[in-house]
Amino acid sequence: MRGSHDMGGQPAGPIDVVAHDPTDWDKLIDGTFSALAAKGLTRADELRGVIESMGDAGQNLPYYERWCAGLMRIVLEKGFLTQDEIDARLAEIRLRSHAAGG
Repeated sequence: MRGSHDMGGQPAGPIDVVAHDPTDWDKLIDGTFSALAAKGLTRADELRGVIESMGDAGQNLPYYERWCAGLMRIVLEKGFLTQDEIDARLAEIRLRSHAAGG
C-alpha cells in the first residue's frame, strides 16, 4: 500500500526546481531540527517518518510547515514540551506581535 507521500510513477505535475533564498521561518525550522539532532533528540529518518504518517494533511502543507508540524509532534510525544507550554508561548508571541502593531 502506498503512502500519500509516495508519488513514484504517478502524475504529480511539474517540480519547481528554481532555487530560492530561505526565509527567516525556513531558517528557524531548519535550525530547530539541527539543534535537536545535534543533541541526539531526533533524527532525519524520524522526522521523515512522522511527516509521512501525516498522510494527505501533511502533504498539503508547505515544506517547512510539514517540518514544523513533525517537530512539534516529536517534542510532544517525547515529553520535551507539553501542549500547554507550546500554547502559552504562542499566546506570548501573539500578544507581543499585536502590541507591536502586527
